[in-house]
Amino acid sequence: MTTAQDPSATAPEQAEREEELLRRVLSSFDECRDERLKRLTQALVRHLHAFLREVRLTEDEWGKAIEFLTATGDITDDKRQEFVLLSDVLGASMQTIAMNNEAHGDATEATVFGPFFVDGSPEIERGGDLSFGASGEPCWVEGTVTDTTGQPLAGARIEVWEADAEGRYDVQYDDARTAARAHLYTDHNGHYRFWGITPTPYPIPDDGPVGSMLKAVGRSPMRASHLHFLVTHAGHRRLVTHIFVRGDRNLGSDSVFGVKDSLVKNFEQQKPGTPTPDGRDLGQQTWSKVRFDIVLAPAGT
Repeated sequence: MTTAQDPSATAPEQAEREEELLRRVLSSFDECRDERLKRLTQALVRHLHAFLREVRLTEDEWGKAIEFLTATGDITDDKRQEFVLLSDVLGASMQTIAMNNEAHGDATEATVFGPFFVDGSPEIERGGDLSFGASGEPCWVEGTVTDTTGQPLAGARIEVWEADAEGRYDVQYDDARTAARAHLYTDHNGHYRFWGITPTPYPIPDDGPVGSMLKAVGRSPMRASHLHFLVTHAGHRRLVTHIFVRGDRNLGSDSVFGVKDSLVKNFEQQKPGTPTPDGRDLGQQTWSKVRFDIVLAPAGT
C-alpha cells in the first residue's frame, strides 16, 4: 500500500490544484433550489475534501473504503441495518441525538435508537409480560410518565424492546418470533408497569464490516446492559432512550457511546421466594426490579 504524504509537505502548486477542484465541485451545487439540501451537500463536500487532504488519502485506501461501504450495504437487509451500526460506533448517532434533543428542564435524556426496533409490536396490559418466552431472568419495571411541570401524562405510549439472555433480539433469529418487545399505555395517573427481562451485556453484531473495523482498531464490540424505551404523547417531544444496569463493567466502554449517568438505574436483585409486586408466582426463580420515572419535554423544544 502506498504511504500517505505529510500534508505540510504539499507544494503550493499542488495545494492550488486541489483548491480549484474543491471550488468546482462546490459550485456544481449552486443551482440547487432547495436551500437546505444545497447547504448539506456543499458542507459535506467541504468536510470530505478536508479529510482527504488532511490525511493525504492514497488510492489504495480509497479503494478499501469503497469496499467497506459496499460490504456494509450488502449485509444490510430488512432485519439488519449495518449503516445504523456504523453510525452508532462512530458516535454519529449520539451526536445527532444530542443536537436534536437539547436539555429542557429535567426532561429524560435521549440516547441511541439502535438497529433492532421493529414496528408493529404486540400491546400488553399494564403489568403484562413482554418477554413472550424469551430467555432471561424476570424483571419488574415500573414508573411514571410526566411533563416537565410534574403533571402526569395519561395515555402515553411506551414501546419497549430488549435482547434476551443470549444477547440476541428476536429479529436476529430465523423463526420469525416476536419476543422481548411490546407496547403499553400509562393509566390516568401516568403510571406504567410490566414484566421484562433483566438486561445483560452483549456484543453488537460483529460478523460484518463494522465488527471487522472495531477489531482492526482494537475496540470492544460490547454494549452495556440496557432496556430500550420509545415514549410518545401528544404535545410532547418523542423520547428514544435506554436504562442501564448500575454496576455493569461495560458502562464506561459502551461500543455506541449510549450511556448517560442519568440513565443508569439500580436493578435490585430479589432472592427466590421474594413476593412480587403483582403477586406473580415465580417459584424458586430469582428476579429483579427497577423504577424508571420518565419526563417528556414539550414538543418543539
